[in-house]
Amino acid sequence: MTGAGTPPVRSDVLVVGGGISGIACARALAAAGTPARVLERAHRVGGRMTSRPLPPGADHVVDLGAAYFTVRDDEFSAVVDDWHARGLARPWTDTLASHDADGTWSSKQGPQRWCAPGGLRSLVADLAEGVDVATGHTVEVVTPGPAVDGLAARAVVLAMPDPQAARLLHPALRAGEVVAGRAWEPVISVALGYGHRSWERFPAAFVNGHPDVDLVADDGDRRGDDAPVLVAHSTAERARRHLDDPDGAIPPVVAAVTALLGLDDAPAWTHAHRWSYASPAEPREHDFLLTDDLVGLCGDGWGSPKIETAWRSGTLLGRAIADRLAC
Repeated sequence: MTGAGTPPVRSDVLVVGGGISGIACARALAAAGTPARVLERAHRVGGRMTSRPLPPGADHVVDLGAAYFTVRDDEFSAVVDDWHARGLARPWTDTLASHDADGTWSSKQGPQRWCAPGGLRSLVADLAEGVDVATGHTVEVVTPGPAVDGLAARAVVLAMPDPQAARLLHPALRAGEVVAGRAWEPVISVALGYGHRSWERFPAAFVNGHPDVDLVADDGDRRGDDAPVLVAHSTAERARRHLDDPDGAIPPVVAAVTALLGLDDAPAWTHAHRWSYASPAEPREHDFLLTDDLVGLCGDGWGSPKIETAWRSGTLLGRAIADRLAC
């Protein structure tokens, strides 16, 4: 029996954040026999793997967050093999272009980059099948207990960038000390749609030393439908100037892409998406955090900022919580 004013103890773990790390965490918990529920403030899962039809109502889905993903971990490789077998993911390219500050172009071979014909968000949605997810659910505070907005849980997971987690954590929770003051870099993604393809085919290009653009990706190439759509990621410096007005980043980004690719035509439409916390300024060495008061933190901020890192972080944290609760 609980005392007066004490929230009843729930039988599940509450995971705040419906990106790939939060969904992976919930899946790992469920696989271990520990019920979990994901609370996501947006109206669909995906996090920074978001993608949407652009222009609105179009058949072509544009990736506005992560540009691609790579695979090194054996367990994640098995997940990707399943996606590939079902047509949800496809290998894209192992060679990316590079534009240096002196204006020279080069190409570099590296690991296989993967993409998704239906947009990267479709992969998170696939992982979320069978997971208890409440979308449109805004969380205000995580308090000792632990509890989310007064609702007690066996454990609480914050699957999100540190600055967002810091706003939710009660000062009495040790996790707050870990995330306090950690710097993250912003990015504004700008999608550019054209009437036709007027550029030489390229998968994506890193842009080095440019004041406005860090990366340009051919979205039609990575989607496989040859749609005349480019997506440019701004530099952190350009993004900081437009955090309150993301559309303000569109003109300088369009000008940069036009000059870099030697385009003659202006885009028929554009769309800007702000990522206030796109990636940590410095990576962490650990895969996740789980405190003695059963508050966990996971995501691509734990390790290198990659999709695979986020999946692995959430998966390992879910298993660690299940093990702790079984003791």
